[in-house]
Amino acid sequence: MAHKRKLIEVALPLEAINKASAREKSIRHGHPSTLHLWWARRPLAAARAVLFAQMVDDPSSYPDLFPTEKAQEKERQRLFRIIEDLVQWENTNNEEVLQAARDEIWRSWRRTCAENADHPRAKELFNRQRLPAFHDPFAGGGSIPLEAQRLGLEACASDLNPVAVLINKAMIEIPPRFAGLPPVHPEARGDRKLIERTWRGAEGLAEDVRWYGRWMRDEAEKRIGHLYPKVEVTEEMARERPDLQPLTGQKLHVIAWMWARTVASPDPAMGGAHVPLIASYWLCKKPGKRVWVEPVVNGPVRSWRFEVHSGIPESEDPIDAGTKTGRGTFRCLLTGAPLTTKYLHEQGQSGSIGARLVAIVAEGPRSRVYLSPTQAQEDVVSQARPCWVPATELGTNTRHLTPVAYGYTTHASLFTPRQLVALDTLSSLVSDAREKVLADARAADREEGGRLKDGGTGAVAYADAVAVGLGLAVSRRQDRWNAFTIWYTGGEKLQSSIRLSALPMTWEFAEGNPFCESTGNFYDGVELTARAVEPLGQGTPGRAEQGDARALATDGAAVVTTDPPYFDNVPYADLSDLFYVWLRRALQPIFPELLSTVLVPKADELVADPSRHNSKEAAERYFLEGMREVIVRLRQRALPEVPVSIFYAFKQSESQDGGVASTGWDTFLSALVEGGFSIVGTWPIRTEQSGGLRNVGRNSLATSVVLACRARPSAAPTATRREFMTALKNELPEALAHLQRSNIAPVDLAQSAIGPGMAIYTRYAQVLDAAGKPLSVREALALINQTLDEILTEQEGDFDPDTRWALAWFEQQGFSEGEYGTAETLSKAKNTSIGGLVEAGILQSHRGKVRLLKPSELPPDWDPATDKRLTVWEMVHHLIRVLESNGEAAAAELAGKLGSQAEVARELAYRLYTLCERKKRASEALSYNALVQSWPEIARLARERRQPEQAELFVGGEG
Repeated sequence: MAHKRKLIEVALPLEAINKASAREKSIRHGHPSTLHLWWARRPLAAARAVLFAQMVDDPSSYPDLFPTEKAQEKERQRLFRIIEDLVQWENTNNEEVLQAARDEIWRSWRRTCAENADHPRAKELFNRQRLPAFHDPFAGGGSIPLEAQRLGLEACASDLNPVAVLINKAMIEIPPRFAGLPPVHPEARGDRKLIERTWRGAEGLAEDVRWYGRWMRDEAEKRIGHLYPKVEVTEEMARERPDLQPLTGQKLHVIAWMWARTVASPDPAMGGAHVPLIASYWLCKKPGKRVWVEPVVNGPVRSWRFEVHSGIPESEDPIDAGTKTGRGTFRCLLTGAPLTTKYLHEQGQSGSIGARLVAIVAEGPRSRVYLSPTQAQEDVVSQARPCWVPATELGTNTRHLTPVAYGYTTHASLFTPRQLVALDTLSSLVSDAREKVLADARAADREEGGRLKDGGTGAVAYADAVAVGLGLAVSRRQDRWNAFTIWYTGGEKLQSSIRLSALPMTWEFAEGNPFCESTGNFYDGVELTARAVEPLGQGTPGRAEQGDARALATDGAAVVTTDPPYFDNVPYADLSDLFYVWLRRALQPIFPELLSTVLVPKADELVADPSRHNSKEAAERYFLEGMREVIVRLRQRALPEVPVSIFYAFKQSESQDGGVASTGWDTFLSALVEGGFSIVGTWPIRTEQSGGLRNVGRNSLATSVVLACRARPSAAPTATRREFMTALKNELPEALAHLQRSNIAPVDLAQSAIGPGMAIYTRYAQVLDAAGKPLSVREALALINQTLDEILTEQEGDFDPDTRWALAWFEQQGFSEGEYGTAETLSKAKNTSIGGLVEAGILQSHRGKVRLLKPSELPPDWDPATDKRLTVWEMVHHLIRVLESNGEAAAAELAGKLGSQAEVARELAYRLYTLCERKKRASEALSYNALVQSWPEIARLARERRQPEQAELFVGGEG
């Protein structure tokens, strides 16, 4: 079958995709991510856009239909508008928008089938009126398979991790089986309005998850509610706290119990008395509401207690500090003796860390009420007697599981006894709820049918399906029901214990109440699960199955888009064990094979974890070899007519051998190349509104890069290093100019330029250096970056001498002062003078020092029409000044006055951003990046102010 270039190989409307992806992060209710916690999920907007662009032909593939570049660009813009609609959150289930995208995908697929009518696969698919199958072998949180299903493809999701498989089943496999069906609970069957209403998608299933979840909550409270007693506001409390007087005598529901860990004082004179480890005494820091605890020490009897206070403290310093003195170090509350990290490790590993109640948070009539601890509230915990605990061992990766270093080595040790009782009770009730669903489904005249795992769609399978939703609701709550959950003092709520892909050690923790009406309660988890399920159910039922990507079946070609593990960034198996132990407890009868292992499989997990491979080097080798096997399988599995798309997180940098490199990125690209792929495009997808500039100069995940790949021809030639460099210098400038015309953000320019650079490198079977040795991916990336820098430097030839001087000076000094003599020497080399630079209004010279003027220091009444020494440097910084102070409309007015020169100013902004990134000047980089990102709107507004014939000057603003 013929291979047509797809849109993803040529262009994407990145600005719209990134903006929608960033906005999506703030959406909670109804978003599939609220179904269950998973790490590094791809935004739905990005997944939809990539899948569409991967399937749809680029106009350049049909020169008979679009014979000129102008015609091709016009058609490309039409496709971009479809994507721009498609990525909006409001259009996630908009059938009109989705159908327009499906129609476009079908149009391209029909062309392919028609042009290859004799090919058996094309003929068979076309006759069945079906799009090709889709497969994601690293399905994870399921964003990509879900969006493939939404766009009309037959989605298959596989993953080695059973938690990921369960999540995908709950998203693409279960809801479509029961789409359009009404709920079966007794109230629904007795309510004529509910019987007669239309149930779209999985609304009926979601409603049953809510109803039986509410039953579970009530039943659990009957069994263990005595472990979660109310707290009474006594007269004594009210005497000490005037703000409590209106509540005297009332019994309040507790929201959370605040605990601090304790260890024995290291001072022998204290006789082993325990002292608290608490990093801050604050309980609430909301504006107008400040609450804290104060330790009351009784030195002679070696005891202490906490009292809660509200109002305005005399000094915030001791409240901020608690008993903490540094990272992982504290002081003894009784003696002031230091509690070192080593001492705390020893205490933890000997099982000597305890806990004391610090405060109680209760539900008041209008707001949270903070109370001092009582002995009765502390003693109730000792009544908790769990019948079952997860005695399994935690992983040894202390980088991501910090509590292990302090003696918390089993899953049971991560919970208080009361939390263990609650989780076990609710997990056991999932089976009871399933029996009730089954009885009610039979009463609703649903046919019996087979089990869910066997493909059933009747009453039995429906009961299984509701149980899956309830099991996920129990599991998703445990990240707020363990002894490492923190209390967010700004928002007065429980915060997830799993942060930044890790379970960090916490010295104080909040124990939530599953039966309260506030933060972290069980029914809130049920509601989040139901809302996530409700809008699902579109399209053909998908398939989610457990499987190692290295053993991927290669029969039956499919469209492949995936999001593989990110080298060493996330220990998926170790972290998901925290949920798996409870999912297995609740759902093993429903999926006995999937949940057969005691813990999540780890031996074959494809991550570079040194703790499993005895060294960093061995872990890197394991990852490279494993990923190479996967890539070979993907190449064999992938439908040749459609490029493979791979999301990959790019870790900005790490120091190595005196230079800067990215081992994970290099290793992954090496696996792609060695696995037989050519890279035909790279696209940076960002999920931060700031464009990720907070990461400038930091060793963190800066962006997700989407790589478009095709199988490299078996007859690909070999090239020398010189030939590779020649090709780079010939082809990269045009590619770079295209990226800049597309208004790609400066922060993404270097990453995007890797696409055309790697496309050149991977078109060859090998690139050989002067000694005849293959040029590594790392060396190729260095040459691509070097060439990119040379091209950007060559662009300086378009600038005036004053601007070229300012660029060179800025690279050395930024906006800081420098020596006059050095500046003068540089001015001669750039064919200008210090006096002229001062006259131009970009430099300040005073007492032997010179300094570039910041945008905020430039005159607000500047008019380029009257400037006798106009420089590109001035244009850029005046545009920034106006943009930051008065917005895009004012910047557009100034750009209109600059005319065609505005485009040269935009080129300078790219160059300045590159310099700032290299020098780790984040604040300045933000300004240059923001100017370019705002350019389309600035250009649009400027065109509206200018005559039609002048509007053509702003061609760069169309991207």
